[in-house]
Amino acid sequence: MTDADDVFDRAFADTIRLHEAVRRLDRGPIFRAVAAITAAVQSGKVLAFGNGGSASDAQHFAAELVGRYLRERRALPAIALTVDTSILTSVGNDYGFDHVFSRQVEALGAAGDVAIGISTSGQSPNVVAALKSARARGLATIALTGGDGGPVGQAADIHVNVPDRATPRVQEVHRTLLHVICELVEGKFVDLRP
Repeated sequence: MTDADDVFDRAFADTIRLHEAVRRLDRGPIFRAVAAITAAVQSGKVLAFGNGGSASDAQHFAAELVGRYLRERRALPAIALTVDTSILTSVGNDYGFDHVFSRQVEALGAAGDVAIGISTSGQSPNVVAALKSARARGLATIALTGGDGGPVGQAADIHVNVPDRATPRVQEVHRTLLHVICELVEGKFVDLRP
């Protein structure tokens, strides 16, 4: 076996192991997240955010809700707070990077909406700040984290944790969990086409 074979096999083995471990955890937080998102998109919207790969996950999640995941249904209102470079850079420059999401929550969030903060480490100060801002404005808050969840998990009403510290593996499970959430939320709206 070559080093390349070892890397390949280890990556698959580790992601399968972590997926199986999370599959055996309490599903309550996922089902509560689905209920909160379903309630929000009926009369409000979803605001999703994170850094790096988690920013990409926020964008992917919003795209699945606005477009479709697997089945035809009405568009569901979702915004990734990671995509407007003018806002991100101006707020980062004027207020600091810790405020790039919280200022957007302050501007766009309203009671009845849901805020979803994604952090593989659970330590992201700008995600914590946004979740706190969301709570103060009456939004439901969901954290999707890795590790022990850290301050990000503590800042949310609903905490979905992938208990591992390997960023790539946590991201892979986050993507699977977000797909599960998409499928369950979408299932509530397939008979309500435009």
